Amino acid sequence: MASNLSASDRVPVTRRSSLAASAGAGVLAAVVGYLVTYLLVSGEVRDAFGDDVATWKGVAWYFYEAHLVDIQASSQVGSLGGTRTLDLIAQSDSAGAGLLYVLPPLVLVAAGGLLAVRWNATDLGEAVIVGAPVAVGYGAVVGLGALVAEASASGSAFGIEATTSTGPELLPAIVLGGVLYPLVFATAGAVLAVATR
Repeated sequence: MASNLSASDRVPVTRRSSLAASAGAGVLAAVVGYLVTYLLVSGEVRDAFGDDVATWKGVAWYFYEAHLVDIQASSQVGSLGGTRTLDLIAQSDSAGAGLLYVLPPLVLVAAGGLLAVRWNATDLGEAVIVGAPVAVGYGAVVGLGALVAEASASGSAFGIEATTSTGPELLPAIVLGGVLYPLVFATAGAVLAVATR
């Protein structure tokens, strides 16, 4: 489909303008993805964890698991301890939980596509310039979120200390969820938008 824009109407894609817009779109994509996750599973989180875990943290665990990031639960009682991986989405009773796996790619493809349309990207190079930097904003939100989504508790009985800690694995959250997902899917969205114009 041919564009009706004249050369003077076309917004030029520059590295500086696309980086700022793409990073902002990355932040927005992460927030939208989390909010949709919250709408889908917050009730289940409240039922499963009650007052032991803040609902927003439990929802974040589902959000990270939707990015294929493991949620680790570790506990230690005295000198004995162990770690296990939670499988929240697979064990979910919520009808919408299975949709969580496709949510991050869809949001990121949409972000990349919208940016390519907004900046009138016309070739593959411009699509990459517009789509790839989404990882800057998305990665910042996902990395920071992984740090604050950890829930810890400790107690003592009869002189024996007990601690528990649950949260997303930090390195996979940053690399997989914060860098690879947006690089692949936002760039794919921008390329698709350019290819269909």
